[in-house]
Amino acid sequence: MAEQSFDLIVLGGGPGGYVAAIRAAQLGMKTALVEREHLGGICLNWGCIPTKALLRSSEINHLLHTLDAYGFAADNIRFDMQKVVKRSRAVAGQLSGGVKHLLRKNKVTVFDGHGKLAGKGKLAVAKDGKPVADLAAKHIILATGARARQLPGIESDGKLIWSYREAMVPPSMPKRLIVIGSGAIGAEFASFYRNMGAEVTLIEVLDRILPVEDAEISVFVRKSFEKQGMKILTGAKVQGVRKEGDGITAVVEANGKVQEMQADRLISAVGIVGNVEDIGLEGTGVKVERTHVLIDEWCRTGEPGVYAIGDLTGAPWLAHKASHEGVICVEKIAGVNDVHPLDVGNIPGCTYCRPQVASVGMTEEAAKKAGHQVKVGRFPFIGNGKAIAMGEPEGMIKTVFDAGTGELLGAHMAGPEVTEMIQGYTIARTMETTEAELMHTVFPHPTVSEAMHESVLDAYGRVIHI
Repeated sequence: MAEQSFDLIVLGGGPGGYVAAIRAAQLGMKTALVEREHLGGICLNWGCIPTKALLRSSEINHLLHTLDAYGFAADNIRFDMQKVVKRSRAVAGQLSGGVKHLLRKNKVTVFDGHGKLAGKGKLAVAKDGKPVADLAAKHIILATGARARQLPGIESDGKLIWSYREAMVPPSMPKRLIVIGSGAIGAEFASFYRNMGAEVTLIEVLDRILPVEDAEISVFVRKSFEKQGMKILTGAKVQGVRKEGDGITAVVEANGKVQEMQADRLISAVGIVGNVEDIGLEGTGVKVERTHVLIDEWCRTGEPGVYAIGDLTGAPWLAHKASHEGVICVEKIAGVNDVHPLDVGNIPGCTYCRPQVASVGMTEEAAKKAGHQVKVGRFPFIGNGKAIAMGEPEGMIKTVFDAGTGELLGAHMAGPEVTEMIQGYTIARTMETTEAELMHTVFPHPTVSEAMHESVLDAYGRVIHI
């Protein structure tokens, strides 16, 4: 088999890999992309995108059951789970096809198969155990992503115990559901199934749900979840699971007591592990720590000419972080002059449960631990006209500033469409604005975004509408 030469090879076609490949092609590099399964990766096919389609369906179901508040009435409200799932899969399929088109448009050569490092500057591609291609390039980017972490004794079986994959394509709606893990994935699935009518118990081993968020936001969301009828156990550990017929019994230890809980299905959402196996890392200078590849600020590994981006590397494990890393990595390789290392503190995080949660920068606790004297502003959505008009007045925005410099250290939100609004604060942090610029910014009325302005004003004793 003749060896094919490229300037750059990207292993993995997820949001980090395909973006890196396209940017490289734009910069005039002859680029190859190797993907063993679906273009777009987990995010597009089994993560970010199809889950948002499911959550949209659950939002509609919630609205249909609150029509009276808006002056409407409907009888015999029902849903077809198969159609809900079919729409979600169609959305993912459409976007995966779009990625294929973009790669072709940018003249990226795509290889369908499993890639593996095969010596310095070389990568072998195989499909179903048979060789597909031998590739060579001075630069190779590893973007193989990650997969769901499995708890010993509670491994997903595709029927009674689900990972995110099975949770996205349920054959029917479970009446009772247990979700282990209250990070973004766990919270979103708990919210989806609760809004669709299931009895949901959310179990978190730490002392609060959404543990990476600001403590006040965590408390706010917990109260909202419980108001919706969700049962929540924190500081709790699932000791084991028994499969009994078409259901499970989970043995849970919480608050010093052990209890048994019955459910139809259980979703395990307890983190991810990097896909570092069988990609040829043995004998290279690539260092792996806790299943993730170690890189420097330019995404370089310990092996010259080999780079890594996205979920394969360190936190936060987010699609937009992977895409940005891909661009930084490629531009540094290409010698672009104005490349800047990624500032993790300016990466927004979003959770699309109900209420939505979004944040960027430091929590209040982290800011104080870092030695900052802080000014904190808060504004509830009940003081916002647009939120009240929408019928969604539950929410809050919290901003954290350095008391001496006015630097925006962090912003934290829960409420309607906050995942769209957080970018305003992200831009503010990227541009290194202070409270002065934010207070002098004119926000349109009536919009939910006005609550952002009021939160800033509140930090400096100038809030108007509370």
